[in-house]
Amino acid sequence: MSDNRKYYYLKLKENYFDDDSIVLLESMQDGVLYSNILLKLYLKSLKHGGRLQLDEDIPYTAQMIATITRQQIGTVERALQIFLKLGLVEVLDSGTFYMSNIELLIGQSSTEAERKRAARLQNKALSAPRTNGGHLSDIRPPEIEIELEKEIEIKREIEKGRSARAYGRYQNVFLTDEELADLQASFPTVWGQYIEKLSEYMASTGKRYQSHAATIRRWAGEDAKKAAPPTRNRDYSVKEDETV
Repeated sequence: MSDNRKYYYLKLKENYFDDDSIVLLESMQDGVLYSNILLKLYLKSLKHGGRLQLDEDIPYTAQMIATITRQQIGTVERALQIFLKLGLVEVLDSGTFYMSNIELLIGQSSTEAERKRAARLQNKALSAPRTNGGHLSDIRPPEIEIELEKEIEIKREIEKGRSARAYGRYQNVFLTDEELADLQASFPTVWGQYIEKLSEYMASTGKRYQSHAATIRRWAGEDAKKAAPPTRNRDYSVKEDETV
């Protein structure tokens, strides 16, 4: 029987445990236990882009986290407080816990059939619109499409010569040196604000864009149009004096 499930995984660098935050975490009393909880939370958040959620509407609470990590509620609450102080976890405006830097750790694997489909999609072999007569097996759920777009976006950045760097609060806005310089020249006073705006928007919604520089330009252009004073039609015609 073929396996059509989708798999998610963490991409940990070899120096992951040498990071200052992890070293400090594991040096604490019960630190190794906290480190284990952190890895479990990373894994639980993968399907939602770093957000700790049971589904799209229900965020995890400390009690729920204690249940899924098989730890005492007190241990989990202490761990979450430490994660927040170390910047390993953040709380979004919605109250949902967000795993910081998750975008640098997300990977995805699938069955051979799905890998072939992803390759065809990247090569634009699936550019022709589908009709109602298409096979159900060729239709991917939205969450799979999103993950495939992530992988394609990462590959695009690699193809740029690995020159793209991560910016923004969540380190999820990728710009080349040329793109950054262009934005700074075009929007000298607000370019940084738009990078942060895009970073927070993608982190909270899970949305992805093919070109972050183009998205920032579009947003800035739209805001500039809204802020521009309305033009007035002026009548420059000469009127003759009325005869009394």
